[in-house]
Amino acid sequence: MKVAFVGKGGSGKTTLAALFARHLATLEADVPETGGRSAGPARPPLLAIDADINQHLATALGATEEEAAGLPALGDHLAEIKEYLRGDNPRISSAAAMVKTTPPGRGSRLLSVDGANPIYDRLVREVGGVRLAVTGPFGAEDLGVACYHAKVGAVELLLNHLVDGPGEYVVVDMTAGADSFASGLFTRFDVTFLVCEPTLRSVGVYRQYVGHARDYGVTVHVVGNKVDDASDVDFLRQHVGADLLTWLTRSRYVKGAERGAPEPLAALEPENRAALELLRTTVDAQVKDWATYHRHAVEFHLRNAVAWANDRVGEDLAGQVDPDYVPGPVASVH
Repeated sequence: MKVAFVGKGGSGKTTLAALFARHLATLEADVPETGGRSAGPARPPLLAIDADINQHLATALGATEEEAAGLPALGDHLAEIKEYLRGDNPRISSAAAMVKTTPPGRGSRLLSVDGANPIYDRLVREVGGVRLAVTGPFGAEDLGVACYHAKVGAVELLLNHLVDGPGEYVVVDMTAGADSFASGLFTRFDVTFLVCEPTLRSVGVYRQYVGHARDYGVTVHVVGNKVDDASDVDFLRQHVGADLLTWLTRSRYVKGAERGAPEPLAALEPENRAALELLRTTVDAQVKDWATYHRHAVEFHLRNAVAWANDRVGEDLAGQVDPDYVPGPVASVH
């Protein structure tokens, strides 16, 4: 399942994305038998992606600032990513003709969550027990001449071509506020967790987000954060209603995690660990709908083609859409 963490800047969404990924990494999944013998318990397939303009997921997972700065950036290798994913899809004339919304078709290379491929080999690193890919920072050289959403295009391409199944998780820390709607990236998830503080500003971001997301059938659950007492819970319930799934209390552990000093997850307060487990069971209960997922990808691709991509590439990119093709676990993945 593909999972997004969104919310107002400063709401703690990156901290919660990291805590959730670390929680998943502690779980045990059954490994299929080989040669009549069970391989025993193992961690479930898991990939975390930092798609926020402020790149802090690595440090939230436990990396030092120096280690985080040394991680390879997806945005710096967009041409290689396109070349690999294009495969021998006859509808895509070249890697240069691919844009962030180009959907997969017959001949495209599809990715699994933890399968071996050149993209993961080069651009995914383990941080704090979690396999992590980062979009890369918005640097001084980009000021005034680049759009951060062009960098995030690498994430959209990966998610369009990534086939995940039950018990497999892709956790993405998204850009703050409503910036996610600058592309079709907000439709690339099975579950969206909107992290909300008990404040009017944070609730305002919630209203703005769900106002757009629900037009596309996007599932949004509110996760309260920095909750001190029952009055905070009442405030959230008053403003978000049944969308409030659970909440994390303000705590010494979470405060330390937000300061970049995460302790072993066993030290997390039991009520907050239970909240993370509720997030997992909510994700696991979500029904995968590949047809709708791909339909949204095609819709935004055609919209982008008309708006700017046809002119930029010099061809009609509607031709990249493979009629009647729907990705899914029956397809071959790499």
